[in-house]
Amino acid sequence: MRRGTLDDLAAFAAVARSRSFTRAAAELGVSASALSHAMRALETRLGVRLLARTTRSVAPTPAGERLLRSLDPALAEVARGLAALADWRGAPSGTLRLTTFAYAARAILEPALPGFLLDHPDVSVEVIVDDRPVDIVAAGFDAGIRFGETVERDMVAVRVGPDLRTVVVGTPAYFARLPPPATPADLEAHCCVNYRLLGGGGLLPWEFAGEGREWRVRASGQLIVNDGALAGAAVRAGAGLGYMLEGEVADDLAAGRLVQVLDPWCPPFPGCHLYYPSRQVTPALRALVEALRWTGGGAAGAG
Repeated sequence: MRRGTLDDLAAFAAVARSRSFTRAAAELGVSASALSHAMRALETRLGVRLLARTTRSVAPTPAGERLLRSLDPALAEVARGLAALADWRGAPSGTLRLTTFAYAARAILEPALPGFLLDHPDVSVEVIVDDRPVDIVAAGFDAGIRFGETVERDMVAVRVGPDLRTVVVGTPAYFARLPPPATPADLEAHCCVNYRLLGGGGLLPWEFAGEGREWRVRASGQLIVNDGALAGAAVRAGAGLGYMLEGEVADDLAAGRLVQVLDPWCPPFPGCHLYYPSRQVTPALRALVEALRWTGGGAAGAG
């Protein structure tokens, strides 16, 4: 396409819609005479008369009407594309949709998100908390936050928290009734509080590693829940053993309200990562990544 033709076609569309050189010229910020000259030059290049002119009016010819019908959607698409560039220009702005799970919402977003919103007043954030795995592309999310080991390999993943450990704990009163387990296999003789995964409906396996092997124990007990707070309350009341994040029971362990067992079989695992598709990101998402990026060490610790 000849340089300037796209501008001339946009100008033709303005004249044809307004049916006035004067109004179209005001819209485009040019003089009416310059606009009329440009339209005649366009008609000469195309070899088709596009506008019927009289001393009082201007209207598209049948050929002009047909051209206008094809131009309108194309020009609208160009306008949308230009408007979308605002997402990559200037200060971060727009809406971000995030999916995460309950622990990350408390440990990662709760302390950091208010400050991010205050620092970026033109950014809106929608957070959906769901423990089930989510296809962020299909569900229309900009990013998600999950444990690093569960993030798909085709995603860009940024660490936003330290490595974590899941530990087995019980109350002193519980261990007064039953001896502490010495190996993961000993859990078969204990009452364990289980967590049901909503996505597939199965129980969260209790995973261990030590002595050159890995263990996935299907613990049994009287209580199955899909709420971490309810599970923690039952464990703290002495109703059974719990398989819980170390950071969430650190105060209980320090105070002696809970006792940790099977410590050698509870290695750290990758903590929370923010992830998103491997494509160009908006300034708003880039700003959120930098606000949440983990800059500490990789040692296990509280979330």
